[in-house]
Amino acid sequence: MASEVLTSVPGNIWKVLVSVGDVVNEGDVLFIMEVMKSEVNHNAPISGTIVEVNIHNDQEGVSPGTVAIVIE
Repeated sequence: MASEVLTSVPGNIWKVLVSVGDVVNEGDVLFIMEVMKSEVNHNAPISGTIVEVNIHNDQEGVSPGTVAIVIE
Protein backbone atom coordinates (compact mmCIF):
# COMPACT_ATOMS: atom_id res chain seq x y z
CA MET A 1 0.00 0.00 0.00
CA ALA A 2 1.37 3.41 -0.99
CA SER A 3 1.93 6.18 1.53
CA GLU A 4 1.89 9.84 0.54
CA VAL A 5 4.25 12.30 2.21
CA LEU A 6 2.61 15.73 2.31
CA THR A 7 4.19 19.10 2.93
CA SER A 8 3.26 20.18 6.45
CA VAL A 9 3.61 23.95 6.12
CA PRO A 10 3.75 26.60 3.38
CA GLY A 11 7.28 27.39 2.24
CA ASN A 12 10.03 26.57 -0.21
CA ILE A 13 11.60 23.22 -1.01
CA TRP A 14 15.26 23.61 -0.15
CA LYS A 15 16.65 20.15 -0.79
CA VAL A 16 15.18 16.85 -2.04
CA LEU A 17 17.27 13.96 -0.72
CA VAL A 18 15.66 11.02 -2.58
CA SER A 19 14.88 9.93 -6.13
CA VAL A 20 12.44 7.46 -7.67
CA GLY A 21 13.67 3.94 -7.00
CA ASP A 22 15.49 4.77 -3.77
CA VAL A 23 14.81 2.47 -0.82
CA VAL A 24 14.18 4.33 2.45
CA ASN A 25 13.66 3.36 6.06
CA GLU A 26 11.01 4.75 8.37
CA GLY A 27 12.32 8.03 9.81
CA ASP A 28 14.78 8.82 6.99
CA VAL A 29 14.76 12.49 5.94
CA LEU A 30 13.21 12.73 2.45
CA PHE A 31 13.30 16.47 1.87
CA ILE A 32 13.92 19.75 3.68
CA MET A 33 11.73 22.82 3.42
CA GLU A 34 12.76 26.38 4.22
CA VAL A 35 10.09 28.08 6.28
CA MET A 36 10.76 31.60 7.56
CA LYS A 37 14.53 30.99 7.46
CA SER A 38 14.19 27.72 9.40
CA GLU A 39 14.69 24.18 8.09
CA VAL A 40 11.77 21.76 8.37
CA ASN A 41 12.63 18.09 7.75
CA HIS A 42 10.03 15.76 6.29
CA ASN A 43 10.67 12.12 7.21
CA ALA A 44 9.54 8.81 5.76
CA PRO A 45 6.47 7.54 7.64
CA ILE A 46 7.16 3.97 6.47
CA SER A 47 9.99 1.91 5.01
CA GLY A 48 9.73 1.23 1.28
CA THR A 49 10.65 2.34 -2.22
CA ILE A 50 10.16 5.85 -3.60
CA VAL A 51 7.71 5.64 -6.52
CA GLU A 52 6.96 9.37 -7.06
CA VAL A 53 8.79 12.62 -6.40
CA ASN A 54 6.58 15.63 -7.18
CA ILE A 55 8.90 18.35 -5.86
CA HIS A 56 12.36 19.62 -6.79
CA ASN A 57 15.26 21.53 -5.25
CA ASP A 58 14.72 25.28 -4.87
CA GLN A 59 10.97 25.05 -5.61
CA GLU A 60 9.23 28.14 -4.25
CA GLY A 61 5.74 28.75 -2.92
CA VAL A 62 4.69 25.22 -1.99
CA SER A 63 1.34 24.99 -0.19
CA PRO A 64 0.74 22.81 2.86
CA GLY A 65 -0.83 19.47 2.00
CA THR A 66 0.99 19.12 -1.33
CA VAL A 67 1.74 15.47 -2.17
CA ALA A 68 5.53 15.67 -2.32
CA ILE A 69 6.62 12.02 -2.33
CA VAL A 70 4.93 8.63 -2.59
CA ILE A 71 6.46 5.54 -0.94
CA GLU A 72 5.33 2.02 -1.72
